[in-house]
Amino acid sequence: MMVNAELAKGIYQVGAVDWATRDFHGYKTPRGVTYNSYLIVDEKICLIDAVKAPFAKELLERISQIIDPAKIDYIIVNHVEPDHSSAMPLLMQAAPQAKVVITEQGRGEIIKYFGQEYDFRVVKNGDSLSLGKNTLRFVPLPMLHWPDSMATYLEEEQILFSNDAFGQHYSTNFKFDDENDLSELLYEAKKYYANILMPFSKLVVKALDSLGLLSIRMIAPSHGLIWRSHIGEILSLYKKWSTGETDPLVLVVYDSMWGSTEMMARRILEGLTAGGIKAKLFRMADSDKSELIAELLTARGLICGSSTLNNGMLPTMAAVLYYMKGLKPLNKSGAAFGAYGWAGGAQADMELALKAAGIELEMTGPTLKWAPNQDEIQRCFEFGREFGQKMLNR
Repeated sequence: MMVNAELAKGIYQVGAVDWATRDFHGYKTPRGVTYNSYLIVDEKICLIDAVKAPFAKELLERISQIIDPAKIDYIIVNHVEPDHSSAMPLLMQAAPQAKVVITEQGRGEIIKYFGQEYDFRVVKNGDSLSLGKNTLRFVPLPMLHWPDSMATYLEEEQILFSNDAFGQHYSTNFKFDDENDLSELLYEAKKYYANILMPFSKLVVKALDSLGLLSIRMIAPSHGLIWRSHIGEILSLYKKWSTGETDPLVLVVYDSMWGSTEMMARRILEGLTAGGIKAKLFRMADSDKSELIAELLTARGLICGSSTLNNGMLPTMAAVLYYMKGLKPLNKSGAAFGAYGWAGGAQADMELALKAAGIELEMTGPTLKWAPNQDEIQRCFEFGREFGQKMLNR
C-alpha cells in the first residue's frame, strides 16, 4: 500500500520521491528530488505530468490504488523534459485511449524524443478543458524553462499546477509546505530558482503578471512540496528574484595554488567587514557551485580571485565563471584579484569572464607576485573596504 496525498476531493499527488539522487545535470541535490504527478478523478480522469522513467511502475501502482490507469482520459504534459515525461511510453501502454494535452512546441518535442505519435490535443493560451465538475485552463509559459513549458490551472479549486515554477529539489514524505521546515524549503526554492530559472528572469516577470490574474489557493509544482500556506511568501520572493533585487552582500570566490591568493581573499574579506557589509568566502576547490549560485542570486557584489596557471585562471574558477555566464545574473558588480609566480594572466582572464556573464566591473582588484608583503596585504584590506562601501551605497 502506498500513501497518496490528497490536495482536494478527488485530486491526488501520485508522483515519486527520489531520495537517492545527488546530482541533477550538474546541480547538486543533497536533499534529493521529487517527480510530482497529479491525478484528478472526475467524470473524465486526468493525469497532470508523469515521472522520470525509473519511477514509471511506481506511478502506475499509485494510480492503480485509486483508479484503473486504463480509464485515464487525458494526460497533460506541461513539460517534455525527461524528468517530467520519460515514463510516457509505459504510461501510454497502460492508458492507450488517453489524449495527450500539450502545446504545439511540446507536440514536436514528444514526437522527436520518443519517436511516437499519440492522440494529441494541442492547446494554446486561454484554452480550457472540462472534466465534469472541474475545469482546467492552460497557461503557456514558454522558456520557463523550455519552449514547450506551460502551467495548468484548476478553476474550481484554484490550484495552479505550475510545472517547474515554484519548485524545489527537496525530498520528504510530507507533501505540503506547512508540514516541513520552512527555512529549508525557502532555501531550496531559492537554490532552484538560481540554478534553473535565473537566465529567464525577464520572462518570469511576465509570467507573474499573467498568473496575477488568477486566484491561487494552492501551487502544485512538478518538483518538491505543494504550497498551500505560504503562497504569498513564495510569490513575493519570485518577484524579488526575477527583478534582480539585491541584498547588501558580497561574495569572495577564489582558488589558490600555494596560499598567496587565499591570503589575499581572507584579507579582502576583512576589509569588506570593516566597510560594514555582509560578506561570504568560497574556495571553489571545496565548494559546490550550485550553492554558490544560490547565494549569488541576491548578492550585490562578486569578487573573484585566482592564482595564475598557464597564463590563465585555475580550472575551478573557469568552471564556475562559465556556469555563471549561462545563468546571466542580474544587477551584480564585480572585481578580480590574484597572485602569480613568473607571469600573470588570471586576473585579465577573470575580468573577461565576469563581463561575459553580464557582471559590471566596479574596481580593479589587487594583483601581486609570489607571496604578499605587509604593504600588499594592507592594499587587499583597503580594496575590500572600498568595494564594500561602494556596494552599501548602491
